[in-house]
Amino acid sequence: MLKRLYDWMLDKAGHPQATKWLAGISFAESSFFPIPPDVMLAPMCLAKPKRAYWYAFICTVSSVLGALLGYAIGFFLFETIGIAILDFYGMGEKFDTFAQNFNEQGWIVVLLAGFTPLPFKVITIAAGSTAMPLYVLIFAAIIARSARFFLVAVLLAKFGAPMKDWIDKNFALATTLGGILFVGGFVAVKWLL
Repeated sequence: MLKRLYDWMLDKAGHPQATKWLAGISFAESSFFPIPPDVMLAPMCLAKPKRAYWYAFICTVSSVLGALLGYAIGFFLFETIGIAILDFYGMGEKFDTFAQNFNEQGWIVVLLAGFTPLPFKVITIAAGSTAMPLYVLIFAAIIARSARFFLVAVLLAKFGAPMKDWIDKNFALATTLGGILFVGGFVAVKWLL
């Protein structure tokens, strides 16, 4: 199923309405859809490097709006839809333990999940189910999602196909290390002050 979705998304990257598809998938990925919009963002940036930053902006805005849907699912529909989504991602049984500590460090978790390959929809649903202040989710999502999507856009617009090959091979490692450094900076500043 995931392979078919992946291929379908690649096909939509070349569609005349690709920008609208990118927005819709970015929105859905933040609340329930399993494949990240990077699958479309990368080929679109390669095909039209001058529009790469516009595509990253669309991904960011749509993803943050989708995070609001994930929050609403967690806040209003956790027992029905939220648990089903968490079970799909293998997080259902672990969620109670995760939720106990989520709000203490929730903004860091949102930053990491928004920037790395961690399933962002799990975090947005967790934010709603634990009643994280909505402004914290929005602020952290804007920072993390824009950092992630604009990084992809910059690298592909400047370095093209060789960078796409490198990202494809090392995406999880690169974004995880980048996310740790990114959040580590915030933690260091907080600790020092």
